[in-house]
Amino acid sequence: MFPALNIDGVPDPVEPGDRRRYRTIWISDVHLGTRGCNAAMLLDFLDRTDSDTLYLVGDIIDGWRLKKRFFWPAAHNEVVRRILARARRGTRVVYIPGNHDEMFRQFTGMSFGGVDIRRAAFHTTADGRRLLVTHGDEFDAVMLAHRWLAFVGDTLYGLTMELNRWTNAVRRRLGMPYWSLSKMAKHKVKNAVEFISRYEEVVARAARDRGVDGVVCGHIHTAEFRTIDGVEYWNDGDWVEGCNALVEHADGRMEILHWADEMAARAGAQDSAPGPATITRLRAA
Repeated sequence: MFPALNIDGVPDPVEPGDRRRYRTIWISDVHLGTRGCNAAMLLDFLDRTDSDTLYLVGDIIDGWRLKKRFFWPAAHNEVVRRILARARRGTRVVYIPGNHDEMFRQFTGMSFGGVDIRRAAFHTTADGRRLLVTHGDEFDAVMLAHRWLAFVGDTLYGLTMELNRWTNAVRRRLGMPYWSLSKMAKHKVKNAVEFISRYEEVVARAARDRGVDGVVCGHIHTAEFRTIDGVEYWNDGDWVEGCNALVEHADGRMEILHWADEMAARAGAQDSAPGPATITRLRAA
């Protein structure tokens, strides 16, 4: 279904010594196979970070969209190559399929290319907290009760992502940073905010019933941290709208990274860095 991958001899643009090191990284909702996927931004993230463990928390490949129309550019191939290269370098990679890549759930318990496929996982942080890791679609009332409505919503979401793509193409030409149209709409529309809040509470309640300290999920494309009835709720966001990742530092501290902001800050620092002529003048002074 996908082009052949050759991961031997694939260099990472950033030297290992210049890459950030984390104990654990969680990413989800990449939606490879769609035009809305920010593959270039995800590649920048993968090239600048490393971890002992990498969790792929569902909807990495968008099987729903690929069934309708095949779309697989070189950048999407590169994302898969980077992940497989990490597994070869010794990173533990755990793939938990979501609803859009549910075709891989039939391989639960198996390992391919160093990538372990699981229906869900339990992760213990460096400071001893036990976290349930799951995509989260099983807690979505629309997915459970009205699957047809989920497909309709996916089509409308695709149209929004296309508009978002064109909006950001214009912004890039104008030298403006990345901006998420749908992310803004979610925070403005009352019903969307209420749905997200209810979803977070349902997921946290399920985690509490399983006797864990917290939960890491994706699915709703909204990066968030909340403590709900004593349970830590972490959503690692997505790579379509927000371009987020959840990371665990060596001491167990957790952090949500907003990669579009990081890239913009890096670009601003480069623009403000003194050029050779300026450095010469400073030294002369």
